[in-house]
Amino acid sequence: MISTIGGVHGRLLRVELRDNGGAGWTEPLEPAVFSDVIGGIGLASLLLLRLCPPGADPLGPDNPLIFATSPFAGTGITTSSKIAVAARSPQTGMIGDSLSSSYLALELKRTGHDALAITGTAPEWSVLVVEDGTTHLIPADGLLGLSAGETAERLRAKLGTAFRVAAIGPAGERGVRYAAIANDGRLAGRTGAGAVMGAKRLKAIAVRGSRLPRAADPRAVAALARDLAERSVGPATAKYREIGTVANVAFFNRMGMLPTRNFAGGHFAEAEAISGETLRLEHHTGRHACAACTVGCEHHYRTRDGGPETSARLEYETLFALGSLCGVSDPNVVLRASALCDELGMDAISAGGTIAWAMECRERGIDLGVPAEEIPRWGDGAALLRTLGQIGTREGIGDLLAEGSRAAAERVGQSSEEWAMHVKGLELPGYDPRKLKTLALGLAVAARGACHNRSSAYEVDLSDRLDPEVDARARAAAAAAAEDQAALLDSLTLCKFLRHALGDVHEESAALHRAVTGLPTTVDDLHAAGARIGEVKKRFNLAQGWTRALDTLPPRLLQSESSGDGSPIDPIWLDRQIDAYYAARGWDTEGRPRERERREAVATSSLRSALAQRAT
Repeated sequence: MISTIGGVHGRLLRVELRDNGGAGWTEPLEPAVFSDVIGGIGLASLLLLRLCPPGADPLGPDNPLIFATSPFAGTGITTSSKIAVAARSPQTGMIGDSLSSSYLALELKRTGHDALAITGTAPEWSVLVVEDGTTHLIPADGLLGLSAGETAERLRAKLGTAFRVAAIGPAGERGVRYAAIANDGRLAGRTGAGAVMGAKRLKAIAVRGSRLPRAADPRAVAALARDLAERSVGPATAKYREIGTVANVAFFNRMGMLPTRNFAGGHFAEAEAISGETLRLEHHTGRHACAACTVGCEHHYRTRDGGPETSARLEYETLFALGSLCGVSDPNVVLRASALCDELGMDAISAGGTIAWAMECRERGIDLGVPAEEIPRWGDGAALLRTLGQIGTREGIGDLLAEGSRAAAERVGQSSEEWAMHVKGLELPGYDPRKLKTLALGLAVAARGACHNRSSAYEVDLSDRLDPEVDARARAAAAAAAEDQAALLDSLTLCKFLRHALGDVHEESAALHRAVTGLPTTVDDLHAAGARIGEVKKRFNLAQGWTRALDTLPPRLLQSESSGDGSPIDPIWLDRQIDAYYAARGWDTEGRPRERERREAVATSSLRSALAQRAT
């Protein structure tokens, strides 16, 4: 099928791994897909809904592992070279989706396909090789136990440097529930796609292609892309270029919302030692840019403790999860821990969150089935590093912690569920919801679990534009609009750091989409697409057993009396907010989309956004 839409091929590459190897074939993607769900996360989510049977074992052969690109990939639009990865999450049982900047996105698109969907299980550990429209398996000889980066180096030396590689590390091989897939040094990190890939006995996927689709109006695309690139290096992104997201440590600590010691409080007395400012003065080695990116927000640092030098990229979420959340204040330890998570191939947020749960278990005298001295204590950097290594290899206490905090707490019991800090099984990011009420709602209802990247609702709270006592309908409208915008950007595969460089996200995105695809895309069309993508995710979750009871926050945050230095969230208040959110979405009181209300909600999503803007 030759697509009549610019920027896409209109083709899906299917691969079924079988006992006798693997078979690949091409299926058409109807043109309406690229207006309905755009591409990227939207396309990956729709394909997952279509291809994953209800109740499929997340680590079984029927769970599809999907990689998807967007119409913008390969056009020269800054930050658009991102690959979306989706599968039923082995960590949450719900939709698992991740987004990673990568040259792999460009290479997959050069194969003549917009997406790749893999089902089945290989007969032995293998590498899937994709060259244009052909696929075959080769043995993963000599690759097991290697990091994803080492695996990619060996494969490109063997197959040719034109290949781009996505690979798993030891954590993915051993089924760590929050294992990641790495490509070009970046991780599709959250929700455990690396474990899904490992269950399929795929150590890596190597991709090479030779043709990109043509944009509908190349001159207009070039002009718009050039203008956006110039603005992407302006004041709106200066923070990310100059110091990176690690700058958030000092700010959140001053505000009393830096999660500390498993969310016991929001202030870390030793935060200065791991602040972005300290890291920049004492450990900074330079910054880098992701594929096709002009912003260059990725900052790298090196250890300076007299031991073997380690270099690591570091972001706020990694710094919080492996630092203040575990009571660790030694920047050298955090750098080594971050590098170890990348080497093992696992999500640092979930790793740090699960270890923090174990640290609190030790403090409370909970029996975790191993000698107490094997469980790390607050602030013990050496124990943190040891435990991360054990998780990656599932040895000792690591076998329990590799399951994530929800599953570990369910296994251990002894009331340890009370301090397992997750939503739907996904550990919380580095924002304290007790002081960010719109984010609290956004985290509770998020389709993939506790995630700040699927909703920018915290921006409303931090801006003080929304009164804390605002009507529930206004807060719900703001949360839904933030979620829709995030879904749109993830499907266009534009970096969220660009949103402040855009005068109007939907208006400018519509202009880019028209130039690339040739479709008569309007602002209302993109508002509707954002809402539709969220609904696709909800329908997937419903098919996999979602109920309203899963839309909640950890018990610690809902206590009637504060146990830390943040005000607890009233469960009755949260229920009212969730009711209002469902109403804003046009869903019934149990959070289930209804056909008539669904159509109306999608048709009026731009109105909802306007109401949210008025409220803020």
